[in-house]
Amino acid sequence: MEREKGFGDRVPSEKSAFFSTRFIRFLGGKNLLFSLISLVLLGLVIFIFNKVAFIFYPLQVLFEVVILLGVLAIIGYYLLRPFIRLAEKGKGKVPRGIVILILYIIVAALITLISLLVYPFLRDQFMNLVQEFPVYFMSLIESIVTYLNNSRFNELFMKLNFDYDAVLTDITNDLVSTVKDTFANIASTVASGITGFVSTLTGILLSLVTVPFILFYLLYEGEKMPKFILRIFPPRMRNEVGQVLKEMDKQVSSYIQGQILVSICIGAMMTIGFLIIGLDYALLLGFLAMITSVVPYLGPAIAITPALVIAIVNSPFMLIKLIIVWTIVQLIEGKFITPNIMGKSLSVHPITIIFVLLTAGSLFGVAGVILGIPGYALLKVVVSHFNALVKKRYNRFETDPANKYEI
Repeated sequence: MEREKGFGDRVPSEKSAFFSTRFIRFLGGKNLLFSLISLVLLGLVIFIFNKVAFIFYPLQVLFEVVILLGVLAIIGYYLLRPFIRLAEKGKGKVPRGIVILILYIIVAALITLISLLVYPFLRDQFMNLVQEFPVYFMSLIESIVTYLNNSRFNELFMKLNFDYDAVLTDITNDLVSTVKDTFANIASTVASGITGFVSTLTGILLSLVTVPFILFYLLYEGEKMPKFILRIFPPRMRNEVGQVLKEMDKQVSSYIQGQILVSICIGAMMTIGFLIIGLDYALLLGFLAMITSVVPYLGPAIAITPALVIAIVNSPFMLIKLIIVWTIVQLIEGKFITPNIMGKSLSVHPITIIFVLLTAGSLFGVAGVILGIPGYALLKVVVSHFNALVKKRYNRFETDPANKYEI
């Protein structure tokens, strides 16, 4: 005979049954309610912060000042750290402080040597190119007009009542006037804002003086930072967090060291190629290619533009030689240099890189273009590890083996 449920018998409530379902247990069970409340509180904090943001303006200024110094120091840290590790692997144990001082002396000597030997020549070439580039541009416009006048497009444009000569002339005049207005505005700004100029120059000098001190402490105690960060997390999370920090360090190190080495190789090959074909301003254009190559894909396109204008004005044969040099350099860089130096550590698709650069540049300007790729690489590491943890948690509450993730 079936016994009726008495007062002392436990009857599962709807609330406990809801939290015991597989989907809710996967999301965290009763912790789901805590997470939702935390999200609401976080939104409330963001709303309040938006209303009283002016209170935190000094912190914003401090962050803007510190971020530049921090980025420069981190770049120097990842460039010099391999030499310190190499010195510490030697038989004679040299104190880390002595190794850092020796590296500082070598870097200072190299900067001084480059400044004395290369900088004056680059400065003179840059000033000459600034003065002569409008002449090159006008010659290019005249060549385009002459070609259109002698081609079949002339008849087509006449039928459409399209005066391309006037359009090109207007574009050229607008460009020249814009350049003149820009230089006039710069001159007036410098003349009327001596105080701002002095403060900016002071900030730059202060940064140049401060960065070596920050870099010294990073090189001296930077290896202890991951251990300090791990102590913040609970013991059960330290293994996963340690793997994330290790992967992030590898990503940033590979990108900074690899991209700078690749840029130097590209600059050297472009300079040699420009000298071989006899292109004007070869050293300056090669240096420009080296600097802009720090930005993948978009940088080389920016660097080739002035070289194309100069080559077209010189002769069509020079343009062909320039295209040959550029193609050879890009093939060598894409097939040999980048795979051997950077490898596949980032594993970012070229389309993704372009979208990241465009988005970061629109949001943060030049800093976003430079820091967009390493920032995306760090975010990718965090998201990939989080995704792996979600898969493990899903498999934990999945009873059917056919529906489990392959990890």
